Amino acid sequence: MFETVLVANRGEIAVRVIRTLRTMGIRSVAVHSDADAGALHTRLADIAVPVGPAPAAQSYLSIERVLEAAARTGAEAIHPGYGFLSENVEFARACEKAGVVFIGPPVAAIEAMGDKIRAKQTAMAAGVPVVPGRSEPGMDDDAVAAAAVAVGFPVLLKPSAGGGGKGMRVVRNEAELAEAIAGARREARSSFGDDTLLVERYIGNSRHIEVQVLGDNYGTVIHLGERECSLQRRHQKVIEEAPSVLLDTAARASMGRAAVDAAASVGYAGAGTVEFIVDADRGGRGADIDFFFLEMNTRLQVEHPVTELITGLDLVEQQIRIAAGERLPIDQSDVSLDGHAIEARLYAEDPARGFLPQAGTVLGLVEPSGPGIRVDNSLTAGSVVGTDYDPMLAKIIAWAPDRETARARLVGALGQTAVLGVATNATFLRALLRDPDVVAGKLDTGLIERRGAQLTAPEPPPPHVFAAAALALLIEAEPGDGAADRWDVPDGWRLGEPAWTVRRLQAAGGDVVVVRSRGRSMAAEVSVGDGEPVPARAFRNGDRLTVTLDGLTTSYFLVHEGGTVWLAADGHVAALREQERLASSAGAATGDGAVTAPMPGTVTVVQASLGDEVTAGTPLLVVEAMKMEHVLTAPVAGTVTELGVTAGQSVRLDERVAVVTPPASAPEQQEK
Repeated sequence: MFETVLVANRGEIAVRVIRTLRTMGIRSVAVHSDADAGALHTRLADIAVPVGPAPAAQSYLSIERVLEAAARTGAEAIHPGYGFLSENVEFARACEKAGVVFIGPPVAAIEAMGDKIRAKQTAMAAGVPVVPGRSEPGMDDDAVAAAAVAVGFPVLLKPSAGGGGKGMRVVRNEAELAEAIAGARREARSSFGDDTLLVERYIGNSRHIEVQVLGDNYGTVIHLGERECSLQRRHQKVIEEAPSVLLDTAARASMGRAAVDAAASVGYAGAGTVEFIVDADRGGRGADIDFFFLEMNTRLQVEHPVTELITGLDLVEQQIRIAAGERLPIDQSDVSLDGHAIEARLYAEDPARGFLPQAGTVLGLVEPSGPGIRVDNSLTAGSVVGTDYDPMLAKIIAWAPDRETARARLVGALGQTAVLGVATNATFLRALLRDPDVVAGKLDTGLIERRGAQLTAPEPPPPHVFAAAALALLIEAEPGDGAADRWDVPDGWRLGEPAWTVRRLQAAGGDVVVVRSRGRSMAAEVSVGDGEPVPARAFRNGDRLTVTLDGLTTSYFLVHEGGTVWLAADGHVAALREQERLASSAGAATGDGAVTAPMPGTVTVVQASLGDEVTAGTPLLVVEAMKMEHVLTAPVAGTVTELGVTAGQSVRLDERVAVVTPPASAPEQQEK
């Protein structure tokens, strides 16, 4: 067995691997970029080594620097986690050349299955059904376009390297092809260092089911059942569960055999996942379903915890033992599935703004606990969530003897989860898990898109949250123990009737709400907006604020930082700022042609020039953050009169990057 293992990754997966290494008695080495110095994975590891600046291409994706760190620390093996170098065949070769064990499959297996084009060809040769399409290596833009036309629209453009939905584009007509190909290549190149594309028929209303396989170096390959991953957004999984309600015992065995055949055909060793797609429109359950090979991920998957919870196996431990030359301790007949597990991915994103990635500093953190609850996380108070890496923050997982109990436990766990300082998708996840079709197990990859308006509609904080914020500010203003000048006590005392203290509070993107209070925090009256005054009391104990409003008591997690009061309760987080005066609406920039950055990130492409005449919807520039591209378009028809950014420039959230000035109306022209 190894004595020292380097983890060539970051975030929650690095933390996850390091914890298993610790239980196995193996010394762990963390690597980190300059942006991650002091991150949780560097503190949990026995040794931490810097490998370069924040951009992944100069740190986590640098094969040379990672191997230098291994040599410097005496690491005998490297665990690549997922993403980054995990499916990079050149990295696996470099490890082999350097005499370091790559904790993953053999180079030949990565070559055959890590590349989606070869993977389809390999699966076909093994007799596994595949999605119709074209996957010849080295297709240029013209060849990709011709393949799309030949396959028939809609089609799906997919990077041959990597996974996680990065670089995928659905193209619905020929007019969209050129821009889609260019965008897919850019994102694939940025994420994986390889912009090779393949073309597949797009099966829009589909179910995504994947099978976990394990193989050792002695020819044994088994499967550990399947995971349902149909709840996706932009081809990125959001909720995953095991087992799938779609499969019965016969269908599970059939899909499992296909997965094992595909893995065995390339001499697979280690943990891997064979992904299948099922046409949901064709109906059928159990043995009646038709499935197609989609791809094989030659690495650990983000959603591996749900398989661990229903099988009782530590997949990271199995990876390490296989890489160390041990045989699998079980065969297929030993595999049994116990209960049901569901995982939710917590992202730094704003669902109400099209799921755009968010950034900031974690000011406070609440993690759930309870029977059957597992949290894979790398966050701590003070963690900086930047734009250089994927926006996934954590995974909340629930296990129970049956699916409905697991689902209910996960909803409850998300209600106990709060990240203050950075917007997340926690409320969206709870709404999704409560959707009637999700409750019933009627899943498909288009469900989130169809339910978008219902699941992502912004909810302004309720009145009791505004009252709680006002009471929190009142507590801060009150004097401490000891004598105080009567006029310094902020209870509104006057010689006559007590006066009201007026606060104007505003949530991001919301209206200003006037909150009036009088009295001390333990015996006050509060009115919110046009509401009648009600009795209120509040006290604070550290980061906990307990508020009783009109007889109802609520406990909040509270942080007041940088002029913003952050309050979390029951799965909802509100960020309220106090306004000194009501903002004037004069000169509001509605419909004025201003284009602002919808997320902090980097401008990758500028497609317009000053003086260009454009129509509404014309692409102007592309902003990339957290491996995701967002095309900014002209909001109105007119002339580009301002363009203050260039390719490679960083932009802030809501920073104005361009202005399109509409033509003057006829009456205005006559006045001139």
